[in-house]
Amino acid sequence: MRLTSSAAGLFPIAPTPFTADGAIDHGSVETLIAAYLAAGATGVTVLGIMGEAPKLEPDEALDLTSRFIDGMPGLPVIVGVSAPGFAAMRSLARAVMDRGAAGVMIAPPPSLRTDDQIVGYYAQAVEAVGADVPFVIQDYPLTLTVQMTPMVIRRIVEDNPSCVMLKHEDWPGLEKISTLRGFQAEGSMRPISILTGNGGLFLDFEMERGADGAMTGYAFPEMLADVVRLQGEGRRDAAHDLFDAHLPLLRYEQQQGVGLAVRKYVMMRRGFIASDAQRKPGAALSAKAKAEVDYLLARLAAKDPRAAV
Repeated sequence: MRLTSSAAGLFPIAPTPFTADGAIDHGSVETLIAAYLAAGATGVTVLGIMGEAPKLEPDEALDLTSRFIDGMPGLPVIVGVSAPGFAAMRSLARAVMDRGAAGVMIAPPPSLRTDDQIVGYYAQAVEAVGADVPFVIQDYPLTLTVQMTPMVIRRIVEDNPSCVMLKHEDWPGLEKISTLRGFQAEGSMRPISILTGNGGLFLDFEMERGADGAMTGYAFPEMLADVVRLQGEGRRDAAHDLFDAHLPLLRYEQQQGVGLAVRKYVMMRRGFIASDAQRKPGAALSAKAKAEVDYLLARLAAKDPRAAV
């Protein structure tokens, strides 16, 4: 299944499960896939920032991708292939596409500063991976430090027919979504899928601005799927009520440096993965932080009984 501009719904960003000694936990990959399917995922993204991709060996990255492809038949699997050089990017991109991936996600390197540099980089990336490979622009200036204006995104989309999706993680970014949809409405940019990240922190209003769904790793993916569905059904208040119940935990997860540790800890508590271990180097939660997360989980369960752990 190839990724297209009609992609919508929930594409969780998958963590890479590790055992305490740093090995990939293949059993937890299976339980994680089962949890995503039960949550209503319409696809999945692997080897993203949350997936600790730079800590994996090339054969590990391909094996992990293959397990998700095999475990989610009929659903698109997007693979992050960002790399310091185009040779490594091309090698991974061609390997995962041959294995059955739906498309790849490409982040700009932090060295890019001007609009022309950004546009030129994506042209070179497309040349490297192949114009036949559908790709996703990863727009995450808070971490990547690269500022992409709506006009730059439009140039990339119009210059490269293989660009089918934007992973939108600008902050603040609601106006960017509106501007891009405005370009589409006036006919100056062809339609693309827009899935949003930022841990889901702004999903309630991002859907109202024209997003097609979520691509993030919040530890309650069923909430993300339900907010997307409820907004699509025009049930605005119900969507916001559900979102508001999860907002304290969403906010806690958003802490720089420990966000992945929080997320993996909650996923472990929920039985998605067996261990909250990260491959070194990685942050760990203190006993006090775990107690705070446990408190938030208890409060969440009181508002959303399905969230009980």
